[in-house]
Amino acid sequence: MSLFNIFKKTKGQTSEPQSVDSTIDGRTADGSDWVYSDEVRRHFFEPQNFTTKTPADYNGLGMVGSPACGDMMKIWLTIDPKTERIRDFKWQTFGCASAIASTSMLSVMVTENGGRTVDEALQIKPTDIIDRLSGLPDRKIHCSVLGDKALQAAVNDYFRRTRQEQRMKPEGSRVIDRQLNITDKDIEKAVVDGARTLEAVQAKTKVGTGDRGCLAEVEDLIRFYVEKYYG
Repeated sequence: MSLFNIFKKTKGQTSEPQSVDSTIDGRTADGSDWVYSDEVRRHFFEPQNFTTKTPADYNGLGMVGSPACGDMMKIWLTIDPKTERIRDFKWQTFGCASAIASTSMLSVMVTENGGRTVDEALQIKPTDIIDRLSGLPDRKIHCSVLGDKALQAAVNDYFRRTRQEQRMKPEGSRVIDRQLNITDKDIEKAVVDGARTLEAVQAKTKVGTGDRGCLAEVEDLIRFYVEKYYG
């Protein structure tokens, strides 16, 4: 069953899913044209590996966001402990068409051709997902980040379950501007929201306006996140 039909069945709708604002997210302002690629359309209306219930057999679980305050992503991984190839990738989300299509594509990329190893899967960048989708509008780039972060969380959970804590990647934040208590996650969010220069990031966060000693590190982080999310 497609996600479109699931939303109709569970919410009693007769039109598009409530997760999509058709006048803003899926079509132009006059409601005439679908602004996404055919590949995005396909993965939204027929999402791959989507599930409505918790899988019976998994060994990695990751969740980011919160349905109470916005987009949420939940991923279950089934990883072969001998080869560390990801054999199955199931997911749920409360999000827009971009988040749904991005995660659907990510699930395909992770499991195709016998499955990627966990290390190979973690090398997938949001830009790789966007390329496979034939592009996303700039204002929707941040939607591809949900699956990326949930995948990292699920792999960390697998490492935790298999007592490989030394391989876990930290998910917490690091303070960059100690005067204003601004973290690397704040800078990342600013970049994801469209800021690609120091000035634009400062306009959003005020980072470095008091503690100018952190500016070199801030610029390094901006370059890193711009490359990660925009290529």
